[in-house]
Formats: sequence, structure tokens, C-alpha cells
Amino acid sequence: MIDNSLLQRLRGIGFAPSLLQSLAQVAPTAVVIDALAPLRVVEVQREGLVLHDGQAECTARLYPALRTQLAAAGDAIACGDWVLAERNTFGEWWVHTRLPPLNQLARRLHDGRDKVERVVIVSNVDTALLVMGLDHDFNLRRLERYLALVRMAGVAAVVVLTKRDLAADAAAHLQQVQAVLPADVMAVAVNALGNEPREQLEPWLQPGQTLVLLGSSGAGKSTLTNALTGATTGSAVQSTGPNRAGDSRGRHTTTARSLHTTPMGACIIDTPGLRTLRLDGDAGALDAAFDDIMRLAPLCRFRDCQHEAEPGCAVREGVTPDRLRNYQKLQREARRDTLTALERKVQVQQWKARTRAGRARTESKRETSRG
Repeated sequence: MIDNSLLQRLRGIGFAPSLLQSLAQVAPTAVVIDALAPLRVVEVQREGLVLHDGQAECTARLYPALRTQLAAAGDAIACGDWVLAERNTFGEWWVHTRLPPLNQLARRLHDGRDKVERVVIVSNVDTALLVMGLDHDFNLRRLERYLALVRMAGVAAVVVLTKRDLAADAAAHLQQVQAVLPADVMAVAVNALGNEPREQLEPWLQPGQTLVLLGSSGAGKSTLTNALTGATTGSAVQSTGPNRAGDSRGRHTTTARSLHTTPMGACIIDTPGLRTLRLDGDAGALDAAFDDIMRLAPLCRFRDCQHEAEPGCAVREGVTPDRLRNYQKLQREARRDTLTALERKVQVQQWKARTRAGRARTESKRETSRG
């Protein structure tokens, strides 16, 4: 078991009691002393890691054996992970063990051929703040994708609409967002400067909680991080910059995921904007993010209704076309990413056959018109 004073110290950087079982599995000792205490990964750098022990930060490197072991399982060390490390004779910290994470947010990258790479974004988070600006950044379809990402990972979500002070129609946009959210997901509109974010998000900023900010570049994640950590202009923990005037696009001032503590006792993980977001999970897990569609599907006339052109489709009657199209698009992506190489080859052959048939029909029509 962990000494109470040590546990309290680790709780300040988000150590959850549920991690004690994981710690006992990798370090089965009667008492976990400081030398065996877990450290939290607060930043992943190109050549190493930044770790925190609840009092101070230190830099460390990953043992190649651990890196290889994780890579073989499609995994990697991420910001928010808990690890065990040791110091060598030169005073350098080396990570030799990663505690099994309670959850992970990950996305997939596809190289256009047969390879699908899984990229871990963060680990061990309680709540995801889905940040979207009330300017050109406002996009309900992209919000649905982010919401699907976190719900498929079993992480709670809160939608944070930033730049309320700059938007004349903030109330209308908030209603649009609430209309597409599941009943257990809240949305708030805030001015990300000052104390307003801390006041509105107080229920999720309790001691020991870890929150991650997700959203596109320029949405206001770094500004929100500074507000929640109580940073002032001269001591900002995250750099911010102006958006592009034409479309409010950000300039990627945040280049790495990093964990910060807050005066309320919670931890905040800021992340760079994601250029692409392919979901990590199968098509069945995706249904959790579209509970309105799942609730209406049993009411369709046909049991195997695909919600496309079938008569008596309750889903098409009760869900907006844009939302339904987005759901079907995400379903296709999820199925495509889980295909085997042989299944993908068969699918490509089917597409080629359909293309040839389409060209043949077009040429036949042209010859008929000439005749």
C-alpha cells in the first residue's frame, strides 16, 4: 500500500485510487516507498519524457525494451500515463514500467494502403473538454466526431464554446449544440479570458481530476488552459496567438501535449489541434455517441434497415439529414479501418468492377446518342 502522505502528494497530479491495483500488479511490495512511487508523464518530447512526482519535474528517457514492447501492441507512452522509473549512476532517469492506463484517447492514421497506425493522444483522463469557437470554427459535424472519440473510450465529455464575448448569436449556437448532444453531456459558452471558465467548469475541476482539452487549432484551448490554471499574461503556461482573419484558423502555437495543475486541485492536459481525426474503435462502439439514432432504430419498419432509402425508416424521420450522413460516414470509416488485408483487397476489386461497369454504361449511352 502507498503511504498516506505520498498518496496525497500524488493525488495533486491526478493519481486515482483505482490505479492502486495496477500499481500492485507491477510493483508487488508491501509498502511503496519514494524509490518505487509512480511518476506521471506530463509531456512527451521527441527524445524523452518530462515526469512529475507530485513535487517537481524531471526529464527521463524510455528503456528501448519498453518502447518495443508497447509498439508491438500498437501502444505508446502518452501524456497522462503513470510510470515507474529509476536513476542510473549518472543521475539520469530511465522509465522501465508503464502502469496499465485506466483509459486512453487514441486516433488512427491510414497511409492509404493496408497500414493503419494507432496514435495515443492521452491516457488516464476523467473528462474531455471539447472546445469549439463561436466563430468560423463552429462546426457541428466535427463536434460529433470529437464526441464519438471520447465516448468510445469511456470518457465523460463537456462541450465548451469559447469566444462568447465575440459572438452575437452565442445563445442560438448553444441551442444548436445542445440539440445534437446526448442527455448526459453538457455544453457551456464562455469567455475564455478571466475567471469565467473556472466558475462555469468548477464541478469538473475537483481535486484529483484530470481533464483534457480537445479541439481544432485556434479554438481557444491554450487560452482556456491559462484561465483554468490561474496564469496571468506575464506567466502564461501556454503560448497563444491570433487566428487568421479570413477563417479564424489557428497557427498551432501548442506543439506538444502537456499536463498542468490548477489551483482547484485538478489537472489540465492541453493538446495541439488535430489536422485529421479518424476514430479508434469498431463500428459497434460508435453507436454510443449517437444514442438518438440507436433509440429510433428499433422503430424502423425493417429490422435490418440501413436508414438510406427504405420505407418506414424512423431514423430518417427523427434525425436531421446532416447528422445521419455524418453517422454513416463514421461507420464506414470504422469498418474500413478494421478490415483485414484480404478483405480490403476484395473491396478494392469490387470498386474497380463498379467503376468499369459505370464507364461501360456511359460509353453505351454515348454510342446510342450518336446513332
